[in-house]
Amino acid sequence: MNTAHDVLAVFCAADGRHGNLLGVVRDGRLRADEASRQALAKDLGFSETVFVDDPERGAVDIYTPGVRLPFAGHPLVGVAWLLDLEVVNPPAGEVWVRQDGEFTWITARPEWVPPRTLRQYASAGEVEALEVPPAGDWVYAWAWEDEAAGRVRARAFPGRGDGVVEDEATGAAALLLSARLGRALNITQGRGSQLLTAPGPDGTIELGGRVREIRR
Repeated sequence: MNTAHDVLAVFCAADGRHGNLLGVVRDGRLRADEASRQALAKDLGFSETVFVDDPERGAVDIYTPGVRLPFAGHPLVGVAWLLDLEVVNPPAGEVWVRQDGEFTWITARPEWVPPRTLRQYASAGEVEALEVPPAGDWVYAWAWEDEAAGRVRARAFPGRGDGVVEDEATGAAALLLSARLGRALNITQGRGSQLLTAPGPDGTIELGGRVREIRR
């Protein structure tokens, strides 16, 4: 494995800790075919790895260690921040980007998100105490920390059997939850990652978070 790539942490906490690791191959020509990209994503072992095919258009291709995805939140937020893009184009469709201080925001449609089971619990403590379930359904476990303020505690279990047993910060699932509840959310996920969402008037959802670079 010698393909040049960046490593980012996406949806970091306010103090810069946590966040979901992301591999970014800036020059997609280094891994031009799907099999080669899938092999690199498996070798890296991050929840997702993104390949940039056209930086001018923001054309990108997203892989987990085992499958190719049409859309995923944390790769798009991360690559938009890294390359200072105004628009990103994954296979699912055109995703607009804006920067707001320390936050990078993307606008996407909930129908682009692959199926997820959103499972509500009675308290944040119950979510934090969960054991990793057996492989099977993709489960997003969540509970209100403060319903009036829109604060949510969440954890995510991809259940794909590909070595990623828990996803530290899951933009696509946060987007789905925001669409289901019809309101803006401030989500703490995993060890302490932070994701923000805001529904738009046209059925889209904005998804925002902080990004930092781990190494080049």
